[in-house]
Amino acid sequence: MTTPQEDLLPGTRRALLHRIAVAQAEGRAPSLVAAVVRDGRAVWHGARTSVEGHGPDENVQYRIGSITKTFTAVLVLRLRDEGVLDLDDPLEKHLPGTGAGAVTIAELLAHTGGLAAETPGPWWERTPGSLRPELGDVLGDRAAPHPAGRRFHYSNPGYTVLGALVERLRGAPWEEVLRREVLEPLRLRRTSAHPQAPAAGGWAVHPWADVVLPEPAEDFGRMAPAGQLWSTTGDLARFAAFLARGDDRVLSAEALREMGTPAAPAGPAELADGASYGLGLQIQHRDGRLLVGHSGSVPGFLATLTVGVADDVAAVVLANCTSGLLTSQVAADLVRIVAEAEPRIPEPWRPLPEIEGSVLELAGQWYWGTSPVALRVTADGLLSLGPLSGGGRRSRFRPNGDGTWTGLEGYYAGELLQAVRRADGSVDHLDLGSFVFTRQPYEGDAVPGGVDPAGWRGIG
Repeated sequence: MTTPQEDLLPGTRRALLHRIAVAQAEGRAPSLVAAVVRDGRAVWHGARTSVEGHGPDENVQYRIGSITKTFTAVLVLRLRDEGVLDLDDPLEKHLPGTGAGAVTIAELLAHTGGLAAETPGPWWERTPGSLRPELGDVLGDRAAPHPAGRRFHYSNPGYTVLGALVERLRGAPWEEVLRREVLEPLRLRRTSAHPQAPAAGGWAVHPWADVVLPEPAEDFGRMAPAGQLWSTTGDLARFAAFLARGDDRVLSAEALREMGTPAAPAGPAELADGASYGLGLQIQHRDGRLLVGHSGSVPGFLATLTVGVADDVAAVVLANCTSGLLTSQVAADLVRIVAEAEPRIPEPWRPLPEIEGSVLELAGQWYWGTSPVALRVTADGLLSLGPLSGGGRRSRFRPNGDGTWTGLEGYYAGELLQAVRRADGSVDHLDLGSFVFTRQPYEGDAVPGGVDPAGWRGIG
């Protein structure tokens, strides 16, 4: 008898409950809610609370802070896919007069625009948005502290600017555009810019005593696209499934993979932590696992949504405390627990329905100089190139329809692979971005620099 794929085993469910129970107790969170998504659907919800008899469920709202940025990034990518803008466009082209117009849209998405991390004036997360009514109040008159494109520097004002860009190009408020283009198609009915009951209150927990203080829940005004949203584990589980698989009504899987591809130069600290940033998504490597998502933190609330890409397992963790709880670590642990306890069952291998002879003859062993590599034709219709053993450059290649192939990742991403044929039509060698691959080491006239006419020899 087999367990249905959508059900978690009792031992797995207990391990998940144990992890959030430890997190809530040791992190001293007034409450914590969590969800796990597998194969595109929520398979587990859990909660721990300090209030007897009032455990929150998957419909209770928590403020999600900077996870809002991922929603804003989706809106910008939609504009790109519609041809309204290009990510390399300077901001000035679409939103003039900000004082940051030379920064590109991609740089704003990836936090590489050099803008300040925070707004001028008082702490924006604990003061009314009415104190910053215009973009100039958010950006200030101070020059950007870093040159654009040179380093990752997280910027809340940068995402405020992106929200203003969406408003300018859509001709409607950011919140309205978000609801129409993302929340309604994905059925995120409990995600909103302002709290809707039932909603958790935000608390600060004293660092040296087990007492709490209520935190204000300010309307961020102009800063809303950087961190305004409230949501639930139920809604964020559906959003996580969307981030993992895409939905053509909102954004394609290909565009979401682009969002989850590193786009920011990693500094020493990020390299040490195995962290980078894409276009509105944080990227982490933990325990050999690639995780893509976003965290959030505003006074009174902590939040993390993360997707284990290879395992097709996602986790959401929300808590109503200002600090003390590492929600990103808890979410990563929830993904790991499920992935290790119940490894993903792969789809059955199936052969290609058909293959052209001109493609099949490319398969097999080749040599770059004296380095042996293998070229395989995979069941998804791609070519896969990599060393026969050990480390080295690896990439998959997609067909271009004209006998050439384009690299999809790694060193060969975007590079052109083509078979160079002899007069009789047989393959002489492969050319990959000027690298020559031959069937035998240093074989034939195509080898750059030529081959010694005396050939291979011993040394006596």
